[in-house]
Amino acid sequence: MTIEKHDLVHELPEFRNDIHELKMKDAHFARLFDEYHEIDREVHRIEQGVEIPSDDYLEERKKTRLNLKDQLFNMLKAHAAA
Repeated sequence: MTIEKHDLVHELPEFRNDIHELKMKDAHFARLFDEYHEIDREVHRIEQGVEIPSDDYLEERKKTRLNLKDQLFNMLKAHAAA
């Protein structure tokens, strides 16, 4: 089974430069970015079978990852429009 990458640069390549700039200049963005990637790595390990939590836990982590991605995307859109 192939497991999709969900890292932010892979998910939103059109914002590559904005991601880099915001990580350097915006502490809140950087914190959310780090949290997103920490959860993404955890989900990836679960999907690979490295960790075996409950299905409910995995779904909760995926929802958290999606919520963070939405927040980051909105910050990136606002930054790109400025």
